Amino acid sequence: MSPSNKTTRLPDNAKGRSAALDGGRAAGGHADRLETDVKPVTFQLDGREVTAMPGDTIWAVAKREGTRIPHLCHLDKPGYRADGNCRACMVEVEGERVLAASCRRPVAEGMVVHTATQRAKKAQEMVFEMLAADMPAPQEGPDPQSPFWTWAADFGIAGSDRLPSKFDGLDRDAANDATPGIHDVTNPAIAVNLDACIACNLCVRACREVQVNDVLGMAERGHHAIPVFDIHDPMGHSTCVTCGECVQACPTGALFEKTLMDADARTRTVTEFDRVTDSVCPFCGVGCQTKVYTKDNKIVLVDGRDGPANENRLCVKGRFGYDYAMSKERLTKPLIRREDAPKRGDADMRFMDPLDIFREATWEEAMERAAGGLVSIRDTHGGGALAGFGSAKGSNEEAYLFQKFIRQGFGTNNVDHCTRLCHASSVAALLEGVGSGAVSAPFMDALQSDCVIVIGARPATNHPVAATYLKQAAKRGTKLIVMDPRGQDLMRHASHPLRFKAGTDVALLNAMLHVIIEEKLYDAQYIQANVDGFEALKAKVADFPPESMAEVCGIEAETIRDVARTYATAERSIIFWGMGVSQHTHGTDNSRCLIALALITGHVGRPGTGLHPLRGQNNVQGASDAGLIPMMYPDYRPVETPDIRAEMEDFWGRPLDPKKGLTVVEIIDAIHEGEIRGMYIMGENPAMSDPDQIHARAALAKLEHLVVQDIFLTETAWHADVVLPASAHAEKLGTYSNTNRQVQIGRPALDMPGEARQDWELIVELANRSGLDWSYDGVADVYEEMRQVMPSLDYIPWERLEASESVTYPSKPDGEEQWVVFDDRFPTADGRGRIVPADLRAPDEVPDDEFPMILTTGRLLEHWHTGAMTRRAEVLDAIEPEGIAAMNPREIARQGLKEGSTVSVETRRGTIEAVLRADREVADGMIFVPFCFNESPANRLTNPMLDPYGKIPEFKFCAARISAASMREAAE
Repeated sequence: MSPSNKTTRLPDNAKGRSAALDGGRAAGGHADRLETDVKPVTFQLDGREVTAMPGDTIWAVAKREGTRIPHLCHLDKPGYRADGNCRACMVEVEGERVLAASCRRPVAEGMVVHTATQRAKKAQEMVFEMLAADMPAPQEGPDPQSPFWTWAADFGIAGSDRLPSKFDGLDRDAANDATPGIHDVTNPAIAVNLDACIACNLCVRACREVQVNDVLGMAERGHHAIPVFDIHDPMGHSTCVTCGECVQACPTGALFEKTLMDADARTRTVTEFDRVTDSVCPFCGVGCQTKVYTKDNKIVLVDGRDGPANENRLCVKGRFGYDYAMSKERLTKPLIRREDAPKRGDADMRFMDPLDIFREATWEEAMERAAGGLVSIRDTHGGGALAGFGSAKGSNEEAYLFQKFIRQGFGTNNVDHCTRLCHASSVAALLEGVGSGAVSAPFMDALQSDCVIVIGARPATNHPVAATYLKQAAKRGTKLIVMDPRGQDLMRHASHPLRFKAGTDVALLNAMLHVIIEEKLYDAQYIQANVDGFEALKAKVADFPPESMAEVCGIEAETIRDVARTYATAERSIIFWGMGVSQHTHGTDNSRCLIALALITGHVGRPGTGLHPLRGQNNVQGASDAGLIPMMYPDYRPVETPDIRAEMEDFWGRPLDPKKGLTVVEIIDAIHEGEIRGMYIMGENPAMSDPDQIHARAALAKLEHLVVQDIFLTETAWHADVVLPASAHAEKLGTYSNTNRQVQIGRPALDMPGEARQDWELIVELANRSGLDWSYDGVADVYEEMRQVMPSLDYIPWERLEASESVTYPSKPDGEEQWVVFDDRFPTADGRGRIVPADLRAPDEVPDDEFPMILTTGRLLEHWHTGAMTRRAEVLDAIEPEGIAAMNPREIARQGLKEGSTVSVETRRGTIEAVLRADREVADGMIFVPFCFNESPANRLTNPMLDPYGKIPEFKFCAARISAASMREAAE
């Protein structure tokens, strides 16, 4: 496979999934290595002398030496332990009475092993025949090309006529909604065919030990053992989160993707693929590496790859959310707003035919209209009358080109993207405190920590693969402290689950700081050598004893003290946080407190320690790094610093705006004030994502000229004058930087539909039509230009990325990646960290008699961001098909409402209707509404008030009220 093209076209005789996966999903071998310096051992393997390390298994060494040993219950992937229950890998060891299971048997000095004696082969053959007796014939089962049947074919086995099946006499019909049965098709994505199950236990280990979801177990006994979900529930009615880890592990097809099967989900219909493409997931910031299988220019399957951030794992979105790219709603031709179309904002366009609003156009006409309108505003009113919203869903190269176009072509810094709506306050605090907006250690370092704090984040929902590492750490004995006003799945694994009052983060964190300082649990040496501001912090938190803050935050004083001691006294502690911390008017203060915790205890700069704000979108880290923010050039170099600006002017060959630009919400306000007249929006959907949605949409409607570049006619695109059909993630080549600072390559697996064009090419053409003179030979050329102004990418040329797939920045000249940073100094002017004390600041809008409840917003496991992609993914939308408002069952009863009914949720900015869901994780007095449903748009309700430092809106807290929809209608 050429490193420059990781799309593999399969030969005709190797187009099955097993062949594509190099002998099946269960192929390979792994043994945990001893970390101490020990002498290797020498033994004989099939007459050859071989060397191995103590602890290596016979199977692992045999694989390394090129010797094939059958295996079914053993999976050579990170996180999987050898079980030895299938007995398919039996080998003969000289001098021993019984055969040995090679996947579990460690090697020993002088051992003599034979893998292919008649005795061993006969034992292996008998195992396959006995298992095959219970299964339908290969072509009648779910996966005739599964690893099981691939190995069975080596023995000439295609079933058994002489052995009985344990399913003889049982009804093999599909399950109903109440009873799982042998065939269970209740899950929208996965079919269960127990008559293909060999009880190897791999699915159970996948669920319990790798993903740590604890849904699957084994029921019945002996020969009749079968996997079950929860307490023998149908899969679709269990607590299964449809991550598909069990499917990827299953060696027989007993658990299999329904998309590859016939209508009854009994037999596989897609048995070969045209090509397999190595890429990365398009959804959250974890950055899972994927294998994308295509047939007839359609994605039919996605599996996980062994990337540094996912080690083959995926979540429901990454595995089953791919078909949005093939949606019939894809934009395929340029559109121009009709002269006779209704005015923007005058009608609910969701219920209108797009051709009543737009007409199809040629690319020449569309690009001329798009660029001409922007240039006209620039030349008439100045560049400050224009603004651009880029995308965290696009590549690093697209983000770099977009911000360069706005700055160089229009002479303004009015350019921003969704980081302003997620972690802007975190970045502001990190830049202020430690001189870098990136994480200090990867989330996998939880496995090296003694104490993990998760606050204001719901990893099992928003970063499911990252959550597996946190859950595994807890199982190993790491103290897991989960702080959240809402309950969450991760609290089941926590040693300290803290459900504090919403909006009181600073009170809780300052109380912890008080305990650490009062009890002298801080690291005085580290502070003296590396930190400024300790005395000011000490004076500030003296006023925050736990006994006083307990009533404020709702956590008992002794619990606060216990948590503070646990964090401070651990040898290694790490903090993860999310938008529950950042999306407040006091979000920067929240982050300042977390930074102070790490700095005064010295829990930073070592493996297993640090500060990690979990990034929400697949490239929000990279887009920020590339300069897609209004106050910074690439690599967070301030636009208002004259020397830095002069460097960028020399590099780009144009005068640049000396003032920082407006942020997302400020741009919306500036449109209403008449200051911003035109916009270019690529891949963002502010009509859904911005707070106070009515206000935001009114601003979009007021623009003189709006160009939208996207793959769907989003809620924002409905307001456009020109709509440019662009490329989906699965159609483009580019790099993406995940939450761990790992730069990875995404590759095209599909051709673009119709006349759609690559995003980066559209940016370049608009730039050239606006008076610039850009010329790039391709994406690699753009990347190499980025590297000239981004020191973070030093020693990471394009060729290295192609060859290695993933490189963590910063990298050293010798190629060593720095997974943990701040080990010797901080990237500040003097190399020291800075503590900034925080005081209590109430949320901007608190409950009162008129609006007595708290509204908070967020995401669902199955949907992502504004839902533009996941609502068009069949499996994901089948699991979560409609807008909801969630409340605690006690609160529902107190309010006299009924679960499942339609309710009205109202704030001072608007009203929406949604289906009421009972959810014990939601606190009393709180309503949770996800913001991905356009029929129940949460951001019609949210508060646009900004954090004064990070300029982020307060999505997580505002005053609200709720009523039955019929009551609301009657009142009106």
